[in-house]
Amino acid sequence: MRVTNSARIIAGTALLALGLAACGGESSTDGGTAAAGQPVRMELGEPQKLFYPGDTTESEGAEVLGAVFAPLVRYDENKQVVNDVAESIKSTDNKVWTIELKPGYTWQDSAGTALTAQNYVDAWNYSANQDNVQGANGFFSRIEGWADLNPGEGKTVSTKEMKGLKVVDDTTFKVTLTEPFSQFKTMLGYTAFYPLPKAAFGDDGKVTEAYAKQPIGQGYFKMDAPYNKGTSQTIDLTRYDKFPGEKPKFDKLQFKLYTSAETAFNDLRAGNLDIHDSLPPSAVASAKAELGERYIDQADAGVGYIGFPLQYNKIYSDIRIREAISMAIDRKTIADTVFSGTRAPADDFINPLLDGYRQGACAVCTYDPAKAKAQYAEAGGPKTLELGYNSDGPHKEWIEAVANNLRANLDVQVSVKPFEKFASILDELDDKTYGGMFRMGWAIDYPSAENYLTPVFSTIAIKTGSNYAGWSNKEFDGLLAKGDAAKTQKDGLQFYQQADDLLIKEMPYVPVYFYRINAAFSQHVKGVRINLLNQVEWTKVEKVA
Repeated sequence: MRVTNSARIIAGTALLALGLAACGGESSTDGGTAAAGQPVRMELGEPQKLFYPGDTTESEGAEVLGAVFAPLVRYDENKQVVNDVAESIKSTDNKVWTIELKPGYTWQDSAGTALTAQNYVDAWNYSANQDNVQGANGFFSRIEGWADLNPGEGKTVSTKEMKGLKVVDDTTFKVTLTEPFSQFKTMLGYTAFYPLPKAAFGDDGKVTEAYAKQPIGQGYFKMDAPYNKGTSQTIDLTRYDKFPGEKPKFDKLQFKLYTSAETAFNDLRAGNLDIHDSLPPSAVASAKAELGERYIDQADAGVGYIGFPLQYNKIYSDIRIREAISMAIDRKTIADTVFSGTRAPADDFINPLLDGYRQGACAVCTYDPAKAKAQYAEAGGPKTLELGYNSDGPHKEWIEAVANNLRANLDVQVSVKPFEKFASILDELDDKTYGGMFRMGWAIDYPSAENYLTPVFSTIAIKTGSNYAGWSNKEFDGLLAKGDAAKTQKDGLQFYQQADDLLIKEMPYVPVYFYRINAAFSQHVKGVRINLLNQVEWTKVEKVA
């Protein structure tokens, strides 16, 4: 996820266990707490950062912002783009795009200030400026003038605006890209492309910390109070009744923060939690029998990986070592046993849910312990390895299984390092201070094969995206550019698949499994649906009297 999300990086079943039942002030263990007076309560891991839309590239923060903001576009069940806040998004050449907003959207301030085209231009210029150090900066790199806002480290930014953004009138703005990009419209449902109100900016032109703690959006819900990272145990929201589109059918929403998936699941069973969208492996095997129709098992577009910090730890620099590690992992057994069959062994960097996936594309994803051991020895692989993961998600079991595979099949010592929070390992990877292999996951930001490639593995994503490996390949970047320039998404696939082939050849990450969503909800709600971006569709949820 929500690498983004960014695309965003997936915290998986990340639950920041500040919680327990006391988190919501409840004491019932029989599910008897009255639904009528309660908010709808959903588990969440601690967001990595405060709520800057342009700096929220992981799943937990994106879930909150997805409730507070409405996107320009959404995606239907067939993965097709449908306009949301946008009335129309048009282009005759895939290079110059005109975006017109629907009337009636307002900011959640006391005056109900109207949403304008200028709000998008201001937000995108801010997120694209290197001085503002926003994690999703790279998503704006196709807009003309982005380079002026990103002259490089140590160099002065001489402008605050991209020349490719022009306001036409209050509800219309024009976007000019440096090159045609057929999937530009598809991108616009992503968190980074949310607008910002004038109230978000301080006198210095920066988005204020006060705003990032309690953002004013133009979506379904408004936040009741500032979020204080590290101390807040809940994030409470109230329905914004001036929202002009279809509204949620309940008034109050509460995100409860956990550091333990098991604790959250126990809260759900006790009726102290209503929605848990990433059950722990220990619960998955029995959840269907226990919860019946309140258990959700559905396909998901995410990919789970083991990553290598190639940019600053040279012990993984030999491709033979990375291939051997990949071949030493028994993906099928992990999928069948650790995840009770709710994962599929990964054999490509592109998930089967999207066009572009090729069955068996990754030959070195096939379990071959004998070849792995021989190749690892031939390459002089290190005798000790470290593997890090975030323990606020359901990762311990499968990471331990991978470690056991490596110990047994490569004849090495493997230490496993848990990080208490997903945010913690992301911070160390951002700072390039963690040198071990690391668990990583990716949930799509928008339905395109390109979204598995550019935000995670392109050169530009090293500094302005989610390329935690620091892997850089000019040929790969060039193939992405060719795919981007194709007239249609279908036409671009051949180039994205060629780029995918380079990933398989170089293996900066090892794809391990394709996700499934394993979620559940309490007897206090119904209609829970999770969309392609792994976010709850709040207009479908209803409280049960």
